[in-house]
Formats: sequence, C-alpha cells, structure tokens
Amino acid sequence: MATWEDAHWESSVDSGVPHRDQRSGRYQRYVPDPIDGVALAVGGEVSRQVAKVERSIRALNGPGAEGLAGIARFLLRSEAIASSRIEGIAPSAQQVALAELGQSETIRGVSNQAQLVANNMTIVRAATTELVETDVLTVDHIVELHRSLLPDEPRHHGLRTVQNWIGTSSWTPIGASYVPPDPAQVPAHMADLVDYMNGSAYAPLIQAAVVHAQFETIHPFTDGNGRVGRALVHTVLARRGLTEHAVLPISLVLATLRDQYVAGLTDFRHSSPAGSAAASASTNAWLITFVDAAALAVEQSEALMARINELRGVWQDRLTAHRTASGMRSTPRADSAVARLLRRLPEAPVLTATTLARILDVSFPAASAALDELHRAGILTTKSIERGARAYVAREVLDLITLSARPRT
Repeated sequence: MATWEDAHWESSVDSGVPHRDQRSGRYQRYVPDPIDGVALAVGGEVSRQVAKVERSIRALNGPGAEGLAGIARFLLRSEAIASSRIEGIAPSAQQVALAELGQSETIRGVSNQAQLVANNMTIVRAATTELVETDVLTVDHIVELHRSLLPDEPRHHGLRTVQNWIGTSSWTPIGASYVPPDPAQVPAHMADLVDYMNGSAYAPLIQAAVVHAQFETIHPFTDGNGRVGRALVHTVLARRGLTEHAVLPISLVLATLRDQYVAGLTDFRHSSPAGSAAASASTNAWLITFVDAAALAVEQSEALMARINELRGVWQDRLTAHRTASGMRSTPRADSAVARLLRRLPEAPVLTATTLARILDVSFPAASAALDELHRAGILTTKSIERGARAYVAREVLDLITLSARPRT
C-alpha cells in the first residue's frame, strides 16, 4: 500500500549555513504503489473527456495535418522553453533560437540557459524518434535520456543513491514540500515504471499521465527529473501513435498552470490501499488535471496554427508591396529561395545565409539575396552575431512564442 514512512535525517553540517538547515530529526518520505498491472478505476467523466481529447489530438496529427507539420519545430521550441520555465530557467525565445543556430555556427553572446534549452529540443526529438522505435523500453533507456539532457553534469548521471527532496533548503529534507522514496527502492520502482510503459492497458493519455506522475513521484535522479518526466510524456504519446507530426505542447500549458500542476501531483500521492476507491479517486484527480492540460494544448496548437497562417498572410502582403514598389513581379516563383524561405520562417526564425543555404540547398549568394529581400520588405530584422557577421530575425515569430508562454489568469 502506498504510504508515508518515517525516516531520520542526520545532519553533517555544523557551520556555514543557517541554524535551521543544520537540524537533524524525523521527516516523512513517500512510498508509492507499483503501477504495472494495478487496477485503476477511471471515472466515467474522465473517460469521456479522455476520448474527446484523444479524438482532437488525432485530428490535429492525422491526414490533412500539414499545417501542424509545418510548425512542428515552432511547437517543439515553445515546448522546450515552457518546460525550462517550470524549472526556473527562462531564456528568451531569441536566445534559444540563437543557441540553435550556434549548434552549427559560431554565435557570440548566447547564454548557458539558452544552450541548455536548445539541447533539450534535440533530446525531445530523440525521445519521440529513437525511443518510439524501440521494441521494449528499459530503465537504461531512461538513464541515457537523462544523461543526454544533462550532458555536462556527470555528478547527476545514473539513478540516485542518496535521498533527495523538493522545497526547503539544499541541506535538509526536514520541512520539505515533498520527499520521494528511499534511494534503495528506486531501481525497483523504475523497473515497474518501464514495465507499465511497455504495456497498453489504458488509453494513451491516461498512460502518459500516470507515467509522468509516477516518474516525478519516484524522482529517480538528483537533478533533471522534470525535464525527463516531460520528455516521457511525448515518448508515451508517440509510442502509442497519438502524436505523429509534432509534439503536443502540454508543458506549454502546464507552465502557465503551475499551481494546478503541483496540486494534481499532490493528489496523485495517496496513502490508500492499491486498487481501492480512495486510491482511484486520488489518481482520477491527477488525470483530470493532466487531461484538461492536454485539451488546452490542442486548443493552443490550433490557435498557434491560425496565428501563424495569419502572419504568413501579413508577410505575403508586405513582400508583394515591396516587390511592386521595386518594379518586380508581385510574387516570387513558388520554387524560388525567397518563397521557400517565407514558408520556413516559423520553423527557423533566426537564420544566417550559411544556414539558409544548407536548409534550402542553394548557393550562399542566393540565400543572402533571399534574406536581404525579406529584410527590405520589413519581414526580417538583423542582429550582429559575430565580428563581420549578422543573423536575420523573424521578430514576430519570437513574439508569438513569448506570448504563448504567458501565465493564464
């Protein structure tokens, strides 16, 4: 049965920190139930909402979803930024886009936080490809995912062998808002988690919700648990075939509903007999939080697609006006570098001629001319990125990412 167990903390700190952080004493840590093979009574209202939201997700990702595929990287970038903000990491959308550019070119002035988020984007893509194609997931897959998300922090690699906690100070779990299970229990809990992930007893959204909450409850790493837990949501949804063309930006929603998110995870951590009505009620409370976030994520995706389509219309009008005033034909050829660049801007809002030449497979002069034309049309601005080099920025795309991540009121 899931329970809160008493444990004793013996402090090894006797100076250099406030007296309250030097305390030894009793605290409580959580022991979760296994989830693989455990009966879960999903409430009728929750079940109907799950079915409705999953239909919406399939429609978003199904046939005719070219619009979503066209903004897949936009959604991934927005999702990565939102995920980082949940952990208190908040680089600007422009910094993240510059960090992406810096993965293939030399860019000065990019923050470490932006580089971290750009790396997270790369890893989330891997989680929805490599892990999706794996026949059987193992604990080692999740350990490797974590290692990839924290490549420069080897001290945090591997399942934890020490007690960790959330809240209070860095020195003592006494008074923490949540203390996960004894480190000795972590391997068994993680083995149970991957067994559940490899099954399909419940609907994809329910499975993703339970996996995320159980992972965060186990808190198997000394750092980076939030990043891995959110990546696992995308892994489950993609493995179950629910998301195909792009990630569902659930973190984008959860980042704006922070209090509800924490309350939902707290509800999930019950202390009732496994399979009991009380245990199911606690799990259902979390499912409602998660499924409602998924529904909002669908709405957010639809709204973002509509806004980007509107923005493309505005850009086309500006380009037409510029070309007409310059004595050129009003619209460029569909296969021209300019036209192709215009279609790619939501995916790549910060570009150099070198990067664009590689993306479009055109010459450097052709890429430079296309960027310069959109700059003169008022669609792109410029930013110095290195001595004698500049990037072209689709500011309105970055503003749209920033707007979408604002907290809901």
